[in-house]
Amino acid sequence: MLIDMHTHMLSKRWMDLLREHGKPRYTVATGNGGRECIEVNGAPFMTPMPGHFDLNLRLDHMDEYAIDLAIMSLTCPNVYFGDEGASVEAARTINDDMADAQARHPSRLRWLASLPWEYPAAAKQELRRAHRNGAIGVMVLANINGRALTDPSFATIWQEIDDLALPVLVHPAAPPGADEMGMQQFDLVASLGFMMDTSLAFARIFYDGFLDRYPRLKLIAPHAGGTLPFIISRLDRCFDKMAACRTNTQTRPSDYAQRIWYDAQTYSSEPMEMCLHVAGTDRVMFGSDFPHNIGDTKGFRDRVDALPAAQALAVRSENAKQLFQL
Repeated sequence: MLIDMHTHMLSKRWMDLLREHGKPRYTVATGNGGRECIEVNGAPFMTPMPGHFDLNLRLDHMDEYAIDLAIMSLTCPNVYFGDEGASVEAARTINDDMADAQARHPSRLRWLASLPWEYPAAAKQELRRAHRNGAIGVMVLANINGRALTDPSFATIWQEIDDLALPVLVHPAAPPGADEMGMQQFDLVASLGFMMDTSLAFARIFYDGFLDRYPRLKLIAPHAGGTLPFIISRLDRCFDKMAACRTNTQTRPSDYAQRIWYDAQTYSSEPMEMCLHVAGTDRVMFGSDFPHNIGDTKGFRDRVDALPAAQALAVRSENAKQLFQL
């Protein structure tokens, strides 16, 4: 069995809400090649593809690559735009669309809820509603309009998620300071910025002792953890030698790194193998990032299948079954 735990879905109504309420930060424009793209501060940020909207294309893709089950989530900029009314409507709209897609294809599709995180009371209400409607987890961006996930204003939302013991996909966005770092040039947000955003979010989570406050929380670091597998020994060294890193916890980052989950979405085998080494075989899952234009479903699958048989089985399906209770 092959379970794809990292795919994305958009909807026409969500796009309309972004057009109406996303300005000035987010705009929808025509990019290179005449394809519509989402811009952040005037720079290309995310290009919607036909597969984001068309369920038949999604199912055809799954059939082509022998994917049995796909888990859908929204992508950047999620629902973090406009006022409370716009954010709540965007969350309800996309969550209802995903629930409908699952109802139409119950043997093939599952979904993760999006929440209006900037408005905690509304976010908790939408979490409960989405969970009743079939959401098997939550998707959150690695920063919420520049605010860290460990910000105390989000604590009651995290507590609600922890009470439900739901998996949470922590998906990167443009990192804080992207404009100052000139990431508009060469579309550096996609190639480098996303990896930075994931790594910064989880470094904060580890040093903050966040996982100790929410012991049932199940966080997922996509794209094989960004740069985490490569820098985890440096995070440990700083923890050992710098008192500031031990302000909120006595647990080393490498120990926390084995308490979260990852996907195996890398473009060569070596980073995936490093992720498996740092995380453990029981913490890594298959993900395709469908239908983004830098996806490589065949390559992702082939690299997983080239692993030793027990590892390949765990990554292909067994870890996702356990995490999402499928």
